[in-house]
Amino acid sequence: MRTLVVSDLHLGGRTGVDVLRDPAAREPLLAELRRTGRLVLLGDTLELRHGPAREALARARPALEAMGAALPKGAEVVLVPGNHDHAIAAPWLDARAQRPLGHETRVKPATASPLARQLAGWLGGNVEVAYPGLWLRPDVYATHGHYLDPHGTVPTFERLAAGAMSRMVGAVPDPATAEDYERVLAPLYAWITSAAQRAAKEGLGAGAGRAGKAYELLQGDGHQPVRARLLTAVFPLGIRGLNLLGIGPVRSDLSGDALRRNSLEAIGEVVGRLGIEAEHVLFGHSHRTGPLPDDDVTEWRTPSGAWLHNSGSWVHEPAFTQAEGTISPYWPGGAILVEDTGAPQLLRLLADDDLVRAEDEAETD
Repeated sequence: MRTLVVSDLHLGGRTGVDVLRDPAAREPLLAELRRTGRLVLLGDTLELRHGPAREALARARPALEAMGAALPKGAEVVLVPGNHDHAIAAPWLDARAQRPLGHETRVKPATASPLARQLAGWLGGNVEVAYPGLWLRPDVYATHGHYLDPHGTVPTFERLAAGAMSRMVGAVPDPATAEDYERVLAPLYAWITSAAQRAAKEGLGAGAGRAGKAYELLQGDGHQPVRARLLTAVFPLGIRGLNLLGIGPVRSDLSGDALRRNSLEAIGEVVGRLGIEAEHVLFGHSHRTGPLPDDDVTEWRTPSGAWLHNSGSWVHEPAFTQAEGTISPYWPGGAILVEDTGAPQLLRLLADDDLVRAEDEAETD
């Protein structure tokens, strides 16, 4: 079956970085969907951390309906919740008996949550929710990738929150189960989701984060303002303090190489601890597409021997892309094609012209 995997659409957020809200940016994706037998939405389909879910759903609906309409009759759709849209499965997960999730448990959208039921109605066809991931073939496994956060070394909000939670409930063991990761991460997601429902009209909910802005201040372009220079100077001291408190280990290196290695090494740890015996593992979460032609492919192989593939995102964050444009590994429009045989194939569907045209049309509207 021809399967298309996309992740990190972040539809419906308040910042406007989700490019698929613009019809012109959707067309390359819709063209692929018209010849796809199965669509896998590999997490963070919705942005549920900025404000109330009803807002996100209203903004996301046109894109989701267009995707559903583009799929051939009878096509399958699999929703895999991520960290930003964990609420898609949270009610079902909270109500589950003590049966283990394993690597893949599937459920009908209406059983998963009212959110999942609404998404399924817009996507149409045969929709299921799978968590924490799913097997696309006996040798290909896909998961959003948020389980990597407890193992990361980049001091993101989620890494620090996971470190603090681990101090309270215990760290993820080795070997581990999905329930071990949920014990550390699910309470964080529940708090963030609850805070978002009560967010003020202007601004973002707690935990929404401003990673792009922080990265821009700390890395900069060589012409940092005074406050950025001060932040850069004290940042390593803050990292040292976090490590002394037992929240880490985290590092102050935010270079592109460090960000890439962080996600690859951490997801490799997840694959090992969960005992995922696959030749290929697909994930998203980091928004860093790969492997790309200039990447060192040996970095994209886990200690257990699985080849890693990242589907990238469909959000445009200039802080990560302005220097390189479409060749940036963070340029939106990534997807992974999985056929019945052969290695998964990385697609980069969104050209610069597509994004510029979409932005021009949005300004005109």
